[in-house]
Amino acid sequence: MSAVLPVSSDTSVRPDVSIIVVSWNGRRYLDACLRAAEGQTGVNAEVVLVDNGSTDGTVDFVRGAFPRVRIVRLEGNHGFAGGNNAGAKEARGEFLAFLNNDTVPESNWLSALRAGIDTTSGFDLATSRVVYMDNPGVIDSAGDGLFRAGAAFKWHHGEPVEMARAPVEVFGVCGAACLMPKALFDDLGGFDADFFASHEDVDLSYRARLGGYRCRYVPDAVVRHHGSATLGTLSAFAVFHGQRNLEWMYLKNTPASLLVRTLPGHLLYNIVAAVHFARRGLLGTFLRAKVAAIAGLPRVIGKRVKIQRTRRVGVDVLEPHLNRGWLAAKIREKRFDVRLAKRRS
Repeated sequence: MSAVLPVSSDTSVRPDVSIIVVSWNGRRYLDACLRAAEGQTGVNAEVVLVDNGSTDGTVDFVRGAFPRVRIVRLEGNHGFAGGNNAGAKEARGEFLAFLNNDTVPESNWLSALRAGIDTTSGFDLATSRVVYMDNPGVIDSAGDGLFRAGAAFKWHHGEPVEMARAPVEVFGVCGAACLMPKALFDDLGGFDADFFASHEDVDLSYRARLGGYRCRYVPDAVVRHHGSATLGTLSAFAVFHGQRNLEWMYLKNTPASLLVRTLPGHLLYNIVAAVHFARRGLLGTFLRAKVAAIAGLPRVIGKRVKIQRTRRVGVDVLEPHLNRGWLAAKIREKRFDVRLAKRRS
């Protein structure tokens, strides 16, 4: 159940973009985030705050401090995926901008993202340069990538911003700060609510790729991000949902011929991941995630049938956007995340 709370501003003019912010007990981040969202220049935008059943007074705070923000109040926690779907349903803009509640975008963020979309050349998705709040010289994400082995990664994660100053095509959007047409989001069926949190953006991007759509990384669309404020960097919650959803994303979307060829590499990836999480004391969580992934296979297979039946591009179009050499990249990524977790503990 959800309720859309009224706002005092004039809603007769349809905005170009709806900025959707999902929050669950994240009131401490919302003042900076919503001020920056409302302060966007060069684009007519509305802000939609989806409250995932918070108990920290989020709704009363936003209603009092940000009377122009439209509030979608959910009775329970529907996760990042379900929360954003609820916000998209109520959004009035032609485009949807998804923005994490623990971010602060620069004032030209939205206009830069909007300029990055060019539907005539297939670039219907645009993703931001996401940097760390406490160290804006370091990149959190420059868009999402996908390995042939079926594992996702964040481009330039943990690297200096100088490494990602040029606009380039990437596999997909980082859900922390991205933009796409509402019609496309609706046509794709939105985020997969079963994912709850983690990999829902990769899954959506994969489905968009199968439909022939492309994604552009826009370096001028800069967003500062606390990073893992809700999930935690190495929490059991993040590991469980990440490792379960990784399997669902891979099995739902990968065309059959590519699935056969990449399955050995995918199994090897899981073995290496098991060793990594065992060293972090999270092997039990890792194994529970894989059991949960298997338990969800009947639903996944049903979704897969529909996705593969309606895809519009072949493996020859998809495969060039899948990266090889996952081992070195993942080792570098995990080492950075471990150092980050230690600094924050």
